[in-house]
Amino acid sequence: MGNNKSTYFFKDKPIFGLDIGHGTLKVMQTERRGKKSRVVGYGNTSFDANAIQDGIIVDPQVIAKATANLFEHQLIGDITTNRVVIAIPAYRTFTRLINLPPMNGKQLKEAVQLEAEQYIPMPLAELYLDYDVVGRTDDKLDVFAVAVPRKTVDSQLQLMRLLGLETVGVETTIDAAGKLFLQDRQSDVPAVLIDFGSLSADITIFDQHMLVSGTVTGGGDVFTNRIREKLGVTQAEAQIIKTKYGLAPSKKQAEITAALEPVLRQLAQEIRRMIRYYEERYGDKQKVSQVITLGGGANMPGLSDYMTNNLRLAVRSCDPWEYCDHAGLQPPAKADKPMFATVMGLSLIPPQELFA
Repeated sequence: MGNNKSTYFFKDKPIFGLDIGHGTLKVMQTERRGKKSRVVGYGNTSFDANAIQDGIIVDPQVIAKATANLFEHQLIGDITTNRVVIAIPAYRTFTRLINLPPMNGKQLKEAVQLEAEQYIPMPLAELYLDYDVVGRTDDKLDVFAVAVPRKTVDSQLQLMRLLGLETVGVETTIDAAGKLFLQDRQSDVPAVLIDFGSLSADITIFDQHMLVSGTVTGGGDVFTNRIREKLGVTQAEAQIIKTKYGLAPSKKQAEITAALEPVLRQLAQEIRRMIRYYEERYGDKQKVSQVITLGGGANMPGLSDYMTNNLRLAVRSCDPWEYCDHAGLQPPAKADKPMFATVMGLSLIPPQELFA
């Protein structure tokens, strides 16, 4: 969802991405250099998670203070612009693929609004609604619609103003992950993208763009809490067990698997449901043949192998840093690399797309 109020005069000015998660914040700026983008600057910090309630920033001063400290003391490289693209958590959005007869302009807008009123359990006046035509034939349009509560977006916009930043674009976290995946050599093959956040896993069927999306409980913090409860250890110990052993072969593998299986079973069921939905609608196209995991929760050892065996599909973890050159900048620790997927996807959006 781009901000269309600015003119072409600004289209080539740099932007940076800013991703606010559950008690964490990431920033990154990249620039295009030939076939590969280069990381100009990046950083991450933490803040009191109570500053956000139900996706709405309720204490912007807490996050503003943490962000200012990040910019002043913790950046690797530099952020050279105040023009920012922000991410809205996918679990706070309503998405739907809508089939409509051929139409355009005002008719299309009204038709999408009418459909949205039927499937969204909130008044349209309380939402920002955006849509893209993702498929077109002589007799129908495929339209992907996204609606976000105004309070969620407005709370982030208020924070950006408090920081003196100019918001030039708003994307969902899973859409940003899709933009990152477009850099992959196999991005032309239909894929399931799973973005593991702290509390939830956002899932989408991606075929050059999002076609189906959903969210289930099952992020990095959820994994840690399940291990803590099942193994009877402290939160800190559970975090170490998750990141060191995970689902990989070890003396604790059976216990860890038993702890995480209910969450992973629900995740697998949702993935299968979405694949069936996709193939019912697009059965004449290529089949989904790969699953890509991203985000901070994707770094758990053994997760890809477990899901490959469960889904009977090739599952691999995405390292965002493979898509960008970071010569001269120290990259984050290996375990922390996946958490930058969303913010890197935001940073890779061409400015001209935001001001088309």
